Amino acid sequence: MQVHLVDGTYELFRAYYGAPGRKNSKGIEVGASRALARSLLSLLDDSEVTHVAVAFDHVVESFRNDMFDGYKTGEGIEPELMAQFPLAEAVAGALGLVVWPMIEFEADDAIATAAKRFARSKRVERVVMCSPDKDLAQMVDAESVVAWDRMRDKVLDEAGVHEKFGVGPRSIADYLALVGDSADGIPGIPRWGAKSTALVLAHYETLDAIPDDEQEWAVKVRGAKTLAANLAAGREDARLYRKLATLRTDVPLSETLDDLRWRGAARFAFDQVQQSLEDKRLEARISAWRK
Repeated sequence: MQVHLVDGTYELFRAYYGAPGRKNSKGIEVGASRALARSLLSLLDDSEVTHVAVAFDHVVESFRNDMFDGYKTGEGIEPELMAQFPLAEAVAGALGLVVWPMIEFEADDAIATAAKRFARSKRVERVVMCSPDKDLAQMVDAESVVAWDRMRDKVLDEAGVHEKFGVGPRSIADYLALVGDSADGIPGIPRWGAKSTALVLAHYETLDAIPDDEQEWAVKVRGAKTLAANLAAGREDARLYRKLATLRTDVPLSETLDDLRWRGAARFAFDQVQQSLEDKRLEARISAWRK
């Protein structure tokens, strides 16, 4: 079997910016939630999709905001998008999917925890993390744990991680610490770009193993002297950025593998959600209802 772990926050953002807005009869914007419902139903149409969970950033902030003031917050998110988070979670639950609303942790942490846990099961052939988020590349393991960009229909296995980033999954957090990640508010170390970082980490694997003196480097990189000086001056910052980029795999998720099995939509919950969505076409697409 395969386990599909969906980044609900990413799906909601994609729906909000990719689908037309739509207000219900009460004047409430629900377009993104309706598009999310269609996207999840499309996923469930695949016969290989049997065990599913959806993780959301119930609040945008997490424990990482206590570690670094510059880490991402909900500031700047469109109010009509932010207001749909509770409805989006309700939509996923009404469709009969396990929902993980993250408060202290982030959605990616829940996905990372579940990927590590369920990949150990002999019953699981593959764990599919449904998100293009580069943070999740650190959880990719050969072909048993992969990341799937549903919009582009691209699957990233371990070979794909090497091809895309120039380093393996174990170096992704170090890579993001050096290069930075604007989506998460991680500034990175000055002058460390994608190419130079990949070249250096491909040899040293971790930022801790990179010598302060560029003359000791075993690889030749353009601007090595400046890069080495910047890293030496900002090594503690880089370690903090790596900690921010490292996904947690100890999120307290109570569900078992069997709990993730999709058994159909929940009639009462769906009817409640439908009162907000006002999209009668959705019900016709539901292939099974929980008994």
